[in-house]
Amino acid sequence: MIKKIIFCLLMTMFTGTVVKAQCGAYNDAIKPGEELTYELKFNWKFIWINAGWAKMTVDTVDYNGRTCLQTDLESYTNRRIDMFFRMRDTLTCITSEDLIPLYFRKGAAEGKRYSVDDVKFSYRNGKCIVDQYRTVNFGKKRENYQELPVCVYDMLSILLQARSYNAEDYKPGDKILFSMATGVAVEKQTLIYRRKEVYEAENGMKFRCLVFSLVEYVKGEEKEVITFYITDDRNHLPVRLDMYLNFGSAKAFLTNIKGNRHPLESLVK
Repeated sequence: MIKKIIFCLLMTMFTGTVVKAQCGAYNDAIKPGEELTYELKFNWKFIWINAGWAKMTVDTVDYNGRTCLQTDLESYTNRRIDMFFRMRDTLTCITSEDLIPLYFRKGAAEGKRYSVDDVKFSYRNGKCIVDQYRTVNFGKKRENYQELPVCVYDMLSILLQARSYNAEDYKPGDKILFSMATGVAVEKQTLIYRRKEVYEAENGMKFRCLVFSLVEYVKGEEKEVITFYITDDRNHLPVRLDMYLNFGSAKAFLTNIKGNRHPLESLVK
């Protein structure tokens, strides 16, 4: 459950690009030094309990002789949840300064399972080359190599891309499609823009937000998985998400912001 929450924190909003544009974007939202902290909660028999936390940071790094951006996401369950399901995940991605994916790694200790996903991106002859593998419990590598005529992203670089796009032209019902490397395959993802809404946090702060849904299709039927609330300003910060589960529901709340590039103009005073 917590693993899905962290994954869905990253699926905020995205509009497709083509490989001819080198899969990059003008970075108008993010700067080195940014730090976002989230509190995770789970609903169990009408009671909301604290489940853990997540922290995402952005900084500069030298990668193959060039200055790039490195984004790290750490997520932990707390001691109460550890008794049922223990999670310690660390994700790292490296992109160019104009947000072209170059490298991604996810180390996930979840329960008794430890897995590593490793993805390298390169670009040649108008194609995105994705070389990835997964190991589980230090066992045999499961490898996947593909050359694709579309842009492909990972769990973190898709967030960086998404936050740099202008959503002013979105209309309720618009679908946003993209491709993502999972460690063993490249999968299609679908987001739907829903509406604008004012969200009030537990501390009383109110934000004007754009609301999106991550959906999946089961036997042709649309099923809502996540509802996202994204600040309607140039930062495009994910401030809340609601996840619908078969046995309950979960929420994630942004609790602390440091180093944001632009003023929080979405804040309702």
